[in-house]
Amino acid sequence: MHKTSIFLFFRPQFSFVLFSAFASFVASAVALCLPSGGTAQAVTANDRIFTRDVIPVFQKYCYACHSGRVNSGGVTLDMSNQKFQADRALFAKVLKNLHSGLMPPAGCDQPSVQDKQKIAAWIKAYAFHIDSSNPDPGHVTTHRLNRVEYHNTIHDLIGVDYDTQTAFPTDDAGHGFDNLADSLTLSPLLMEKYLTAAQDVISAAVPTASRVVAKIEIPGSSFKRDGTPNSTERPAPYRSLSYYESARVTDTVSIEHPGTYQLVLDLSANERYVDNKFDYNTCRLTVRMDEQELLRKQFNREGGKLYHFVFDQKLRSGTHQIAFEVQPLAPAMDQIRSLSIRINKVTVKGPFDAKFMVEPRNYRTFFPSPIPSASAVRKDYARRVLGDFARKAYRRPVDDATTSRLAALAEAVYTQPGQTFEAGIAQAMTAVLASPRFLYREEQVASSQINKSYALIDEFSLASRLSYFLWSSTPDEELLRLADHDLLRKDLATQVQRMLHDPKSEAFIQNFSGQWLQTRDVTRVPIDTFAVFARELDPALQSASGERRAFKKPPVFFDEPLRNDLARETNQYFGSIVREDRSVLELIDSNYTFLNARLAKYYALGDLGITGDQLRKVILPQGCQRGGVLTMGSVLAVTSNPTRTSPVKRGVFILNNILGSPAPPPPPNIPPLEASASNAGVSAR
Repeated sequence: MHKTSIFLFFRPQFSFVLFSAFASFVASAVALCLPSGGTAQAVTANDRIFTRDVIPVFQKYCYACHSGRVNSGGVTLDMSNQKFQADRALFAKVLKNLHSGLMPPAGCDQPSVQDKQKIAAWIKAYAFHIDSSNPDPGHVTTHRLNRVEYHNTIHDLIGVDYDTQTAFPTDDAGHGFDNLADSLTLSPLLMEKYLTAAQDVISAAVPTASRVVAKIEIPGSSFKRDGTPNSTERPAPYRSLSYYESARVTDTVSIEHPGTYQLVLDLSANERYVDNKFDYNTCRLTVRMDEQELLRKQFNREGGKLYHFVFDQKLRSGTHQIAFEVQPLAPAMDQIRSLSIRINKVTVKGPFDAKFMVEPRNYRTFFPSPIPSASAVRKDYARRVLGDFARKAYRRPVDDATTSRLAALAEAVYTQPGQTFEAGIAQAMTAVLASPRFLYREEQVASSQINKSYALIDEFSLASRLSYFLWSSTPDEELLRLADHDLLRKDLATQVQRMLHDPKSEAFIQNFSGQWLQTRDVTRVPIDTFAVFARELDPALQSASGERRAFKKPPVFFDEPLRNDLARETNQYFGSIVREDRSVLELIDSNYTFLNARLAKYYALGDLGITGDQLRKVILPQGCQRGGVLTMGSVLAVTSNPTRTSPVKRGVFILNNILGSPAPPPPPNIPPLEASASNAGVSAR
């Protein structure tokens, strides 16, 4: 199975009906041109097979209830072949009922397995046939960027990691997914948040002056205790100093030019929650630079409060030491919580003389060449800068009228007294990020397709569909370059493979499997470890009244590290099937999975000798039932109740997410499951 066709299989519903519908969607979504055979030959084969294999079965088993004026359930099956082909919804019902055994109903004569296979084969080959010469994409809704797509797009476009999870409201979901265009509405509140986000992003990224005061940023993790070797592990960006023990950490800063500097300390006083009691311990923090005391302050329980201290210093050229010292203060109280001073960052700004100012760190990213002084030339420069930015943001070339409006907006700002050219450009870029052309994936019809009934989208629209499908982000320069030369469709297979092997495709893996298999929820689904082990390992551990008794500690607690590993296992498993182009059937059954030491212990596979935290592909022992996603702890956890398994939840999950056959509404007057089980004296299972 080729990489470009594997996506036809990845859908929450794996029934043949929905598989065929999804195949239609993908074919139109990425505008893949399927090989076109002779139409007359196809019609002839269709008629021959329909007459030979389908009509006799319908006549024998179906026409009694579904022909002529007898149309039970509103279904009539004695129409002409052409009408059959046009009614895909009808054959979706036929195939679903055929596979589920609902039709013919119980008590009636039943077709043989061979007869069912013949009808199913005809439906999939002809009733759901896609005409590659005239594909019908159906209704296409303009797609707004969801939170994940907005974050990734801003990161790839500008380099800012904007926190969309807290800045924007949760995206509405449809059919279990939060990237369906029909569900992504735009409220007035969200529009206001988009305007704020555009301003925040541009303010964080785009310089508004060509020269700024130089600064040196020292992360808190750089401060070490005397004689402490550097760790080989990736450090946290801060340094924590406990209230309860004396400690001194230092680092140095090199000053090139003598002059006046500012030393800025970013600190926080943190605590780790234990219970409802307060911790009354205190400490004193002393900060020195070259043995000159800058700060002496007492700290008590502050609950994560942030502190920002600024000190003006005259510094000479050379190396200067900055030291932080914490001293516990008597009398010592009982340690109830974990209190600490966190050194987040130290910034040294200066010198403030104009001759020592420097370009902002990312200035050349947005202003690649010197800014002209002449007014007319400067306006052309603005058009060029803003045109390049808008092309990337809008994911297609922009017309002269758009570029001129953006340049005029920038000019209206930078020609005001006290404003800089850079500030004008930043204002115009803010307008770009607030534009519907950025917030929505604008799609256009290819110029050669305008008069066709079902026109193909142009290559820039195709590039956006492809990139947001596989990367949840904006097209990169290679996709835009190919689209600009009308080469993307010709090189589609190569681009799909390239994009799948790009690290950005991890967004597709995590977002799709995280929503289809609900592994996003495993980190927060409520599971009572003790109750589960008390019930599953030894029912005698619970008294007759249901009171929990002490019992042996579980081998692995269902804690945060395990939950994260379970989600990673499922994502990595799904990702391997996508990237290695493996059979879709391995999602249900396989002889391998991805484990580390913690997961191996959790699955009682410790005898495999797996060590470490890194997940790796493991071939499962003969007879092991852990192959496939349905046996993974992540899926089992999100389909469980907090204290026990739930056959009902798992059955619903199988029907909805795997078989694509949702359960019908329950009949009236059905008592709750628990009441039925207790009255019958049987378990929930």
